[in-house]
Formats: sequence, C-alpha cells, structure tokens
Amino acid sequence: MNHTRFTEFIILGFFELPEMQLLLFLVFLIIYLLCLTGNLLIIFTVYFNSHLHSPMFFFLSNLSFLEICYVTVTVPKLLAVLIAQYKTISFMTCMMQMYLFLTCMVAEFYLLTTMAYDRYVAICNPLRYTVIMNRKVCINLAIVSWTIAFLNPVPHITLISQSSFCSSNEINHFFCDITALMTLMCSGTYVIENINYIEGPLFGLTPFILTITSYVYIISAILKIRSAKGRQKTFSTCSSHLIVVLLFYGTSFGVYMRPKSAYSMDLNKLFTVVYITAIPLLNPLIYSLRNKELKETLWKTTRRTIFLPELIECCTQHLVATLSKRYGW
Repeated sequence: MNHTRFTEFIILGFFELPEMQLLLFLVFLIIYLLCLTGNLLIIFTVYFNSHLHSPMFFFLSNLSFLEICYVTVTVPKLLAVLIAQYKTISFMTCMMQMYLFLTCMVAEFYLLTTMAYDRYVAICNPLRYTVIMNRKVCINLAIVSWTIAFLNPVPHITLISQSSFCSSNEINHFFCDITALMTLMCSGTYVIENINYIEGPLFGLTPFILTITSYVYIISAILKIRSAKGRQKTFSTCSSHLIVVLLFYGTSFGVYMRPKSAYSMDLNKLFTVVYITAIPLLNPLIYSLRNKELKETLWKTTRRTIFLPELIECCTQHLVATLSKRYGW
C-alpha cells in the first residue's frame, strides 16, 4: 500500500444523509447560537453580580467558558461542511482542531471533578467551607485543571502529525476526531491505542471515580438532613451537576474507551453530537433552572438587557425635560 503524507483532508460529515444537509445545517446553527447565548449569559451574570462571586459560580463560569470553546472548535467547521462544495481542511488546521477538542474534553473531566469537590465541602463541611474553598484554592484548582488539559493531547498530536496515511484522506466524521484519523493511519495506531488505554483510566476514570465518591458522601449527608424541604433544596442543587456528569462521561467513554471490536463510526458520530452540542446546550438550562439564586439573577439581568434601550430613552427624555425647564430651552 502507498504511504502518504497529505497536506489536507476531506471532511465527509453526514454524507450518508445528502437530502438532509440543509436541515442539519439549520439545526446545528440554532444549537450553536443557543449554546453561545446561554453560556455567555451565565458568565456575564456571574461576573456582574457580586453576590454570585462564590466558588460554585466561579467553577460554573469556567464550565460555561469551556462549553463555548467546545462548540466553537467543532460546530463552525461542521456548518461549513454541510453547505460547502469543498469540504477540505488543511493538515495543520486539522491537528489544531483535534488538539483543542481533546483539551476541552480533558478540561471538562477535571472541572466537573472540582465542582463535585466544591459541593462536597459545602454540604459535608459547611462551617469550614469559606476557609477550605477560599479564592486562592479555587483559582489553583482551575489552573491545574486547564494545565492538565493543555498537556494531555500533546503525545497524541505528536504521533499523528508524524505518521503516514494509507491512500485515503477522507475523514468519516464531521471534524478531525482522533478515532476517525486513526482509521486512515498506516502505522503508529498501536502506540496511540496503548496511550489511550493508559491515559483513559488516569485522566478519565480517575476524575470520574473522585466525582462519584464525592456524591456518595453528599447523598449520605443529604439523607441525614431532618427537614424534607432542606433535603429537597440541597439535592436539587447537586442533582443538576450529577446529570451533566453522567451525560458527559457516558458519551465520552462510549467513544474513546470502547473496545476496538465494538468500534462503529456511525455510533461515534451519534455520541459525539451529544457531548459537543447537547451537553453545552443543556448546561445553562440545567444549572439555571435547578438553582433558584442563579435563575432569579438571570431573569433580572435578562430584563435589564431587554429593556435597556427603553431605559436609556426614558432617562434621556427626563434629562432633556429637566434642562429645558431649568434653562428655558
């Protein structure tokens, strides 16, 4: 077989659904805009409201920023593939997209774990919460999460960028996914697969176990609360995080930790669509609807934003009327 180093790849996208390309374009465009709007609204709401400057909302802002990165890394190229006649992507752009995507995935593993630890301290050790989860600790946890995320994909990108590909440069996916690229490689897949099996438990399974362990203690503490209303309020706050955790880990493990014998590109596409579009879209909905404090602040912020032009016009008219009356204009 011919071994080749391509300068560009062809993204096939959802080529098996030619008659649905326009519909898919509209669906993903709406999802992308909703993801951006919802997560940006959470970030700005937390930033501009001092009573939300707590560890929980600090990590939620990080998560919202991460979700924006997730969809921006993949969805714009998907939209271009769905409507463009030429579905090519340069080799360097492909490597960069794959690197950023893997970075976002690992960052989400660790941010979800830090959020679980934050809820564990808040519920199981409330008297020392402000001491344990002080500003310095929160910033350090976020820095460690992002640092691990940026370093994790380096071995994969290094190996793939130096590999040769067997005759075809068509990627059967809607972005440069590592599993899709490995099917085109002539050599080096064995090493990358071994790295995945080593890093999977280390960077994926370990955060998952820590997260679940935190929630075991959290649920145990909730069950000890005597007031039914108190139990419901506490569990409502934590259940939203748990829903996101289960959705994200379930779909990502389904793609990257599945045995090679059970590999299916169609199934990979389905799982990938869930955790790069559905989860970033559900994140602001789940957290805002399940958290009363955030929901009320979001509503006030939205109202101020919607009625800002009317407010400016009203103030301007009042100012003009006052000046006219005073100076006889």
